[in-house]
This record gives sequence, C-alpha cells and structure tokens, in this order.
Amino acid sequence: MHAYAEHEITHLRERLKETWDRLTPDYQRRNQVLGAKRTIGCVALEVTQRCNLDCSICYLSENSESTPDIPLDTIFRRIDRIRQDYGVGTNVQITGGDPTLRDHDELERIVRHCVDNKLMPSLFTNGIYATRELLQRLAEAGLMDVAFHVDLTEKRKGFSREAQLCEVREEYIERARGLGLTVIFNQTVFARNYDEVPMLAEFYKRNSDVVGMASFQLQADTGRGLTRKRKQTISIDTVSQQIEAGLGAPLSWDNVLFGHPECHKIGYALIIDPKGPAKPVDMWDDREALIEMLHVFDDVYFDRRKMGRAVFQGVEAAIKRKYVKKGAQYWGRRLVENFPDIVKARGRVRKLSFFMQNFQDAQSLDHERIDNCSFHCMTEEGGVSMCVHNAYRDYYLQGGTGYPPHYRQLRKKSGYKPDGAGAEPAAAK
Repeated sequence: MHAYAEHEITHLRERLKETWDRLTPDYQRRNQVLGAKRTIGCVALEVTQRCNLDCSICYLSENSESTPDIPLDTIFRRIDRIRQDYGVGTNVQITGGDPTLRDHDELERIVRHCVDNKLMPSLFTNGIYATRELLQRLAEAGLMDVAFHVDLTEKRKGFSREAQLCEVREEYIERARGLGLTVIFNQTVFARNYDEVPMLAEFYKRNSDVVGMASFQLQADTGRGLTRKRKQTISIDTVSQQIEAGLGAPLSWDNVLFGHPECHKIGYALIIDPKGPAKPVDMWDDREALIEMLHVFDDVYFDRRKMGRAVFQGVEAAIKRKYVKKGAQYWGRRLVENFPDIVKARGRVRKLSFFMQNFQDAQSLDHERIDNCSFHCMTEEGGVSMCVHNAYRDYYLQGGTGYPPHYRQLRKKSGYKPDGAGAEPAAAK
C-alpha cells in the first residue's frame, strides 16, 4: 500500500472533478462513487487477445486470435496513461484474452509497472495457467487481486453443471490461499446456469475466508460467441434475487451507485464465521451513514490485502476528521446486533461483495449509459467505455481511438443530447 504525496492527491482531486462533471445530472447523486471517491470503477488493460478457451459467450473478436500481442513498451505507455487520466489508486484489470498466455517475465514487469505508478493491479484469468507459483510471483510483485472466470460457457470437458465446476473453483481457491490476494470469481449468467446462481452465492459464502468478491456478468449479444440473445427472465433484478436466495439475506443493492444504475449493482455482506454457520449481514443497510463515510474517507484508499492495516487506516482517518463518534454509532450498532454470533465465531468476520455487471448488446448501445460508464478499456490514446470497445473491437485492434465514427453517427442520428453534463470522457476524445 502506497502513501500518496500531496501533489498526487491534488492531481487525483482534479481528475475526480472531471469525472463528476462528465456525469449527467440525474446521476450526480449523493451516493455516487464516481467523482466522489473514484474517477472510474476500473480500467481494463488488455495485454493479449489470445485465449486458450473458446467460450459460447465471448466478447473477443473473430480476429482476436490473429492479433499480435501488444509490445511491452506500448503496455507501459498505457499504464502511464491510466495514471495520468484517472489518478493514483485506480483499479487496473490486467486482462485479455487470457493474460497468463503472455511471457511470465513480461507479466511480472506489467504488474510492477502498475505498482510503480501507484495503481491497483488485478489479474483476470480463466485460471488454467495461473499456477500457484505464478500467483505467488505476481503477489510478491504487488498484485492485489486475482479474478478467476469459471462457468459453463467455457465448455470445460466433463462439466455439465455449475455445481460440478465448484471442483475447479475449490482448486483455484487453494492455489491462491495465503498469498495475500483478494480472490474474485467471475461468471456469465445465461439460460443454462441461471437456476444455479443461488448455489453459487452459497458456495462463495462458505468460502469467504478466501473469496472476497463474486461477480455475475449478465449475458450480452456482443463479440464472437455463438450464444447470443439473453432470456428476458435474466436481469439485474432477478439475478439479485437469486443471489439473495443463496446468501440467505437481503442486500442493499441501491445504496452504492457506480456510474449508471442499469449497468452495475453491488451489495456488500459481512460473513460471520465463514467456515461455521456462515451468518450473512448486510454491510451497508444505512444509506445516509454510507454517504457520510464516502465523503469523510474520500481520499483514503484502504489496503485490501491487509485487514489490520485497513482498520488502522480507518481509525486514524476517523480521528483526524472528527468522525469517531458517528462512526462508532454505526459500527457499534452492528457490533451489538451481532455480538453473540461474533463471539461464537471468535471474531472470524469477512467481507464478501456481490457484483452484477450488465453489459450491453453491441447493436443497441444506450448513449446515456455510455456517458455515465464506470468501466473503461485503455487504448493508445485513452480510455473508452468497455461496452463500446466490445461492440467495435476490430476498430480498436486496428489502432482506433475514441468513439468509432460509426458510433458517433449513431449518436447524432438518434438525436441524443445529454442533459447538462454527460459527454465522452476527456481521455476518449
């Protein structure tokens, strides 16, 4: 965890204001994270287009496999650009394709360059080549998180149900155990596994001693996959209900806002005694308390790899900013409500986040959602909305930057005019 210098905080605040100004007024809300705490939810850094799987739902292009890997110096320039455009503390997804197909010495250098820029690097992989040795090496280089994508779309031999794939998930959990990494699991929700979402939520609850986040990505008609149209029964609302059914508790999905509410939902749970009864507690059930904490700790970036250090950071900032009394009231209430269970669990409490990503179909991009996007992909000349990048991947593979001409024409033809703010990010122009 880095301490940020005064000039870095100043630069970050400038980028935060730019982020706030690009949001349309409807989404400049008090519980909005963009512009208040984060300049972006995360930035994808694609280091290869190659992949060792051929998923039935895939955002890559048919031309991806024939696309040479981006030179290392180009990747370094893009990392520098992330720091410049989004500021220190930005979450960076090292992704592809599958990044583990790159030379592992280069992959380590990519992680180190992110850390040197005071960014927060994560590895997004299907896990096949993400050995414990590689994960340990990258963790020592400063990797913060590893996100394993495991689901039925990958057509792994011998697995016909998500419940069977939990064998793979358990293997990956053990690979990462004890390395100081936050472990994330991604899965695409589609017709064949929708009914198994509760089972998956329950599995992550039971393994929250290692797993810190589960991301459920709703199927989108984009890229090269053969499975195209999403069933109407699959939506952010229905998937959130499925997650709650497996978790065994409701979550306050609307209390934290990242960008546009139709793009993402996130719920935070505290799991008391993960390896015991695993009691879930809604972490942010008080929106006003969350909003106040969001602004009190606006420039404090907690060390996700060290819980003790994060608690110390929180207490230190609360004292300096005279937030001890109010903070104690909120967390004191939670402690009193759950004290008997916490005592029985001998203090074993873990945070488990559930995230839903509602990607857009390539042929029906919503301009307002694009303008309020919280997930960008870095190109040579700056970041663009991930949904636009997926829809026009070949344009970007050929070196295109900003919004593609075809998309600009669609915006103009539609007559869409943002109300007030809401414009293409400065980095993408």
